[in-house]
Amino acid sequence: MKRIFTVIVSIGLLCSCGTSKGNSSQKTVTDESGSVSVNEGGIKENAPISVNSSEEVIERPHYNPSATILTGLKHTKLEVDFMWDKSQMNGKATLTCSPHFYSTDSLILDAKAMEIHSVKLNGKDLNYKYNDAKFLRIKLDKEYSRSEEYTVVIDYIAKPEEKVEGGSSAISSDKGLYFINPKGENKNQMTHIWTQGETEASSVWFPTIDRPNQNTTQEIYITVEDKYKTLSNGKFMSSQKNKDGTRTDYWKQDLPHVPYLFMMAVGEFAIVKDTYTKPDGTIIPLHYYVEPEWEEHAQAIFGETPAMIEYFSELLGVDYKWDKYHQVVVREFVSGAMENTGGVVFGDFVYQTKRELIDSDNHAIIAHELFHHWFGNLVTCESWANLPMNESFANYSQYLWDEKFHGRDEAEYNAEKEADGYYQSSKQLGYHDMIWFDYDQKEDMFDAHSYNKGGRILHMLRYYLGDDAFFNGLKTYLNDNAFQPVEVHHLRLAFEEVAGEDLNWFFNQWFLSSYHPKLDISQEVKDGEVTVRIDQVQDLELAPLYKLPMKIGVYANGGKTSHEIVVDKNINSFTFDFKGDIENIVVDEERTILGVLNHDKPREWYVHQFYNAPRYKDREKAVTFGSRSDSPEAKQMIMDALDDDFWYIRQLAISKLDKFGEENQSAIFEQLKIIAETDESSKVRSSALSALSSDFFKAEFEGKTRSILTKAIESDSSYLVISKALNGLTKGTENDIDNVMSMSKKLEKERSSALKAQLIGIYRNYGTDSNLDFMSEAITSGDISGYDMIGGIMNFASFYKDQNVKTRLKYFHVLERLSDDGGAYVNAVLPIVLNNLAQVAQNEVVELEKELQDLEKTGSAGEATVVQGKLTQERIYQKKLITLINKVAK
Repeated sequence: MKRIFTVIVSIGLLCSCGTSKGNSSQKTVTDESGSVSVNEGGIKENAPISVNSSEEVIERPHYNPSATILTGLKHTKLEVDFMWDKSQMNGKATLTCSPHFYSTDSLILDAKAMEIHSVKLNGKDLNYKYNDAKFLRIKLDKEYSRSEEYTVVIDYIAKPEEKVEGGSSAISSDKGLYFINPKGENKNQMTHIWTQGETEASSVWFPTIDRPNQNTTQEIYITVEDKYKTLSNGKFMSSQKNKDGTRTDYWKQDLPHVPYLFMMAVGEFAIVKDTYTKPDGTIIPLHYYVEPEWEEHAQAIFGETPAMIEYFSELLGVDYKWDKYHQVVVREFVSGAMENTGGVVFGDFVYQTKRELIDSDNHAIIAHELFHHWFGNLVTCESWANLPMNESFANYSQYLWDEKFHGRDEAEYNAEKEADGYYQSSKQLGYHDMIWFDYDQKEDMFDAHSYNKGGRILHMLRYYLGDDAFFNGLKTYLNDNAFQPVEVHHLRLAFEEVAGEDLNWFFNQWFLSSYHPKLDISQEVKDGEVTVRIDQVQDLELAPLYKLPMKIGVYANGGKTSHEIVVDKNINSFTFDFKGDIENIVVDEERTILGVLNHDKPREWYVHQFYNAPRYKDREKAVTFGSRSDSPEAKQMIMDALDDDFWYIRQLAISKLDKFGEENQSAIFEQLKIIAETDESSKVRSSALSALSSDFFKAEFEGKTRSILTKAIESDSSYLVISKALNGLTKGTENDIDNVMSMSKKLEKERSSALKAQLIGIYRNYGTDSNLDFMSEAITSGDISGYDMIGGIMNFASFYKDQNVKTRLKYFHVLERLSDDGGAYVNAVLPIVLNNLAQVAQNEVVELEKELQDLEKTGSAGEATVVQGKLTQERIYQKKLITLINKVAK
């Protein structure tokens, strides 16, 4: 990741590119990345001074402000064509601008790794400086006031391969413009181009003011060979055939958006057409750009998009504003997906056949990118510190769509996983405020705070305000701030306007503070009263003392009463009357609080909770903790959980069947057999197969278990189930493993990323070097993608390192091919793999050197010659690894 350096403008440039602020005696010159002040005597205000050893210099805390706006972009017109063999782009950028407030005779643009040919205004050349490959400093023909517009025309070449590359864990590269297989050397991969602008990488392919608080309308003319399809923002206006056999496509977007949302894609895509009809009858085109071999599956992958647009538009009370909604799938993408306005880019992980979609879909990420078209594209964070104004909402859209499409149980299950992601990531990487003004690098904002935690915060606010006020607040926020940059207070004020309540307390503790609440909960029952004690035990050096409105459910005598309470002290006590026998206490009845709640209560209460509390989390905790009891009621709960409506509760219940002991093995076996063969969820069927292979592949159950596993491999529709059955069968005899290898060979041609990754895992454990052809082809051809690629590479490397050096050199091209792949998933794991292989190689070299020395001492010339040959080969291999490590590290 590349840090952002402040640009210090030379005294000579200051004289020619000034920004006038009235008649102030001090002149401050600022470009888009920073500023330096110089007084009339030419002395820098922040010049270093001598400090005595007894003196202490106290500095203000580090703060990342919104970018100072000196110049406002009005319109951007681009004309581009490509030099595929060089991975370069010819460009002409026509930018219409005006000073934001102060009069100026200069324009400073972000322009990274370009060759600037000319800068003109009204046909006349302008003076400019471009000596750092980062900023283009232009001297205008006069001083312009804020009421005046001017238009500059810049001829340039974009050279993304010459950019010093940065990136982060979220967005692994910032080259901006990507040529994939540009020379057609990889026969397994379609030649294509795509762009990725966030955070500030659009300025690699066109000069702009690359900041999130700039909005500009846009048009682009893309000239390509006639065989290629193009995609960009806005409407497709026209296509012109040229005399040289090329074609120029014209795309135009009349609504303004931020430069990081500019996009372009070029390739021999197949286009599957769909539409969405707005309430007023306007038809919005929805096109799905995919590789030709994926055309038959595109509708299955993206087909819920029209329903999503309709649902979100109705929910928010704000129509979809943009001209179209096209989605394109590319190879080697450097992130998961990107919400470019009307032209969303997805990594190849979304490629799934109709059969693969049985096991999982990508609705969550499709909804996420779509929701950005309200939160992020229509209304944009004004600074990267305010990124949660984009990403928290996109994250929460996943819950909203799950709730609509799959039901609340699925939504809450996935929301819990999101919360766990925040807990785990933050424990490892550290806690910080949601609106994080003191980040080190802007890419640090793309973490589990902005996404996971932000989505959970919005969920809490929804349940505090109620649906009517919450969604009306969002409507007000979107309408009041359309096409404008915002900070967190715009959101607060919109909710306050609707709800009529001061919400500073909520925003201060959740958006402007760190960490999360930790609650220890206990109760005391006495004489028809129950006193519930709730202690906030989070570290108050890291976190605030929270105000937590919530409900407590008191279950007694077959009924329930709900009590609204507010936890706002470190020690809180609430007493409630009840009649009869108390049966359970549920704190945070709606299960909305983001925090760790430790409730000390009897196990039998959890059994009661399974049958009486309505939420997914209630049943999940009931099965988890209630199953620890040996009571008949607890065991019956486990059996009843096998029939729960929600798949994960059934899956969880399977993991608790060991509570029944040896005497019930036959009954449990029969239950698992039924589940493995008939459950509607492939996840549950696969869990049943795992349980059968782990616990029943022996004694009197061995033959029946083998039959169930084999039948699943041969006939189940789910690749997940087949993978689990294959792995389960390896727990049998040597003959079973031989059968697994034979069946795996037959499955190699199946079009499934997940299955092929599983086959590589099987070959890692049981294969020979004869399986390396399949393994190498699978991970270099694009057949494996997304998260499957991580497992595939790791398993391949684990098997590869144990081969002899001749075999490792033979298949070294696999590592070389992966090093050319800039995709996020490959980049996440390849450096680790290469370093591990290098360490193994170094150990091998050391051992061979010692063996050679020993043989030479004993005069064993023949054997020494053999070892010397191995050592020479090992050193060649080691050198190639080091070269590759250095290449990847650049």
